[in-house]
Amino acid sequence: MAIQREHDLGSGITEGGTQGAFRDVLAKNHSRRGKAPLHLVDMTDEQRKEVAAQLGMPAFRVKQLAQHYFAHGDTDVHNYSDFPARFADVAKEAFFPTLIEPVAEQEADNGETIKTLWRLFDDSRIESVLMKYPTRTTLCISSQVGCGMDCPFCATGRLGLTRNMSAGEIVEQVRIAAYQCAHGRLPGGSTRLSNIVFMGMGEALGNYKAMMTAIRQISALPPEGLGISARNITLSTVGVVPGIRKLINEHIPVRLAVSLHAPSDELRNELVPMNKRFNTTQVLDAAHDYYLSSKRRVSIEYALMRGINDQAEHAKLLAKRLNHYGDDWVHVNPIPLNPIEGSKWTASKPEDEQRFIEILRSAGISATLRDTRGSDIDGACGQLAAKELANNLVSRS
Repeated sequence: MAIQREHDLGSGITEGGTQGAFRDVLAKNHSRRGKAPLHLVDMTDEQRKEVAAQLGMPAFRVKQLAQHYFAHGDTDVHNYSDFPARFADVAKEAFFPTLIEPVAEQEADNGETIKTLWRLFDDSRIESVLMKYPTRTTLCISSQVGCGMDCPFCATGRLGLTRNMSAGEIVEQVRIAAYQCAHGRLPGGSTRLSNIVFMGMGEALGNYKAMMTAIRQISALPPEGLGISARNITLSTVGVVPGIRKLINEHIPVRLAVSLHAPSDELRNELVPMNKRFNTTQVLDAAHDYYLSSKRRVSIEYALMRGINDQAEHAKLLAKRLNHYGDDWVHVNPIPLNPIEGSKWTASKPEDEQRFIEILRSAGISATLRDTRGSDIDGACGQLAAKELANNLVSRS
């Protein structure tokens, strides 16, 4: 094939991510495995047509492939009744290479929560979590293999960053989940995947180009995309300020979620090392500007940790910092911490969680305790992958 993927061995966070006050924490095998096979999702329309021409197929066949992929979630070209059998094998290989394969599944909540561990082309591991609620079905997806943010209470952060994922690898998580929903994988029979959250492994704004390519194709209507509204896509970040400001100019109404976890720079420097590069004021200013541009309230994610950031003084300072902007621009999601095995970071007492929320609400801040799912199935992001990788390292030593 003439279409080749460019190799980028950088960390993908932002310019300067390997120097200065904060440096990306990289896995030992960071970014040395090459790029994922090129997929239909990764190609422009012109590139798709070029590949089709190389295969001896007329250009209109590309639209047929896209229709089956995006509208029906089907990558078995041999099943396409409107597609010539003589092209099926080569089209499958060229446009739908296998990017992710399930390694393990864990279920919770009577089957309404399904966590999947995926193997990628280079034997990397990522996770996604499918969750059925009364009024929606949500998929939490990964955007990087591991994470370079080094937050000490996070399982993914302990892995370090191995590499960025391709847009194809990101979208495949969504395509497969949508197919599963439509074909009755969740209790209650056929349902529709309605919401996507970039809250799995990785810092999504650290993989900006692939993330945006994926978002555009998740939200576009078939045959250009999967037809999940951009308003039902949530993008989580620890506060990569240049990425937030770049996102403002995209004018795509995704919801922004900022993982703040602390109301002061002194405490956040300990919990979120990226704060040494973009401090709380810079992060909150950028998030508020996103609200002004998008007219969509920003979610403030705040993992409550016993005796660390969950006291009344922390809630009062958080309310003061958020109310500084003078408008109803945020919704705070205090999150009961899903502890990592052997970690000193533990979940808050229920009474402290309740007091934290009451203080925020009394200050006029909208706040809801996050409904955590899958605490009994390695629920925290990266726990299942971390266990798998640890086992692999032991077996190889």
